Amino acid sequence: MSELHVVATIPAAPDRVEDIRAALETLVEATRREEGCLGYDLFESASAPGVFVTVERWTGQDALDAHLGTPHIAAAMAAADGALAGDIAIHPLVPLVAG
Repeated sequence: MSELHVVATIPAAPDRVEDIRAALETLVEATRREEGCLGYDLFESASAPGVFVTVERWTGQDALDAHLGTPHIAAAMAAADGALAGDIAIHPLVPLVAG
């Protein structure tokens, strides 16, 4: 099993920040209960307010793929429709130095 670290950035439209924040906050608890989720934290950028960031740890790519197909992700994506200021960027991370 190879642990997978992921960072995602979600840029909310200025007039929809509260809508995106609420949708993402409901996503956190459901995601943390998923099999294969080792950690899932939600932040808002201090340097770019309205840009939300998830910092995630998964048991592997299969767990992340399963997460992306869950009903709570579908609901969050529906809530985000028309409320984003750009694309959601998902960044699987590759360690450069062993910890």
